[in-house]
Amino acid sequence: MKDNKTTYMDLFASFFRIGLFTFGGGYAMLPMLERECVENHSWATRDELLDYFAIAQCTPGVIAVNTATFIGCKEKGSLGAAIATLGVICPSIIIILIIAAILTNFASLPAVGYAFNGIRVAVAVLILNAVIKLIRSNLKQPVSILICVLAFAASLFSLSPVVIVLSAGAVGIAYGYFGRQK
Repeated sequence: MKDNKTTYMDLFASFFRIGLFTFGGGYAMLPMLERECVENHSWATRDELLDYFAIAQCTPGVIAVNTATFIGCKEKGSLGAAIATLGVICPSIIIILIIAAILTNFASLPAVGYAFNGIRVAVAVLILNAVIKLIRSNLKQPVSILICVLAFAASLFSLSPVVIVLSAGAVGIAYGYFGRQK
């Protein structure tokens, strides 16, 4: 537990906002996670958030839920983890229940299909924005660029994300111990 000024309500409200106003899943949530957790509350540094995001991607479950759990635990222990997690999933549960109740009556309307087409494009842009931010903040050394290119190539061949992330971590460790020594 780090910040005694952080309240359980702060955690719940911040992650509720993240869950409520971010569409498109974990990747699309990265910019809002960064704004809330790094810029607004200083619950994590950008590097810590990227670490949490990477670990969340490799562990079972939804990336946003896992990230909320990690940050909540860091700030307020197990109860903080539970509250942050509840905060990020509540909007989805509420929205899904409302949509399920309403959509069954309107799913066949062309406007609904068109709306979903537009939403998909906007979500793709949000994900691309998150990717660009990650690339700018992490590709500062030749070894980072090499890892990026190899990871991208591996993903084109549908290699498991867990294998890609663990391999990148192993390369980072090897470079840290052996590549910098002269």
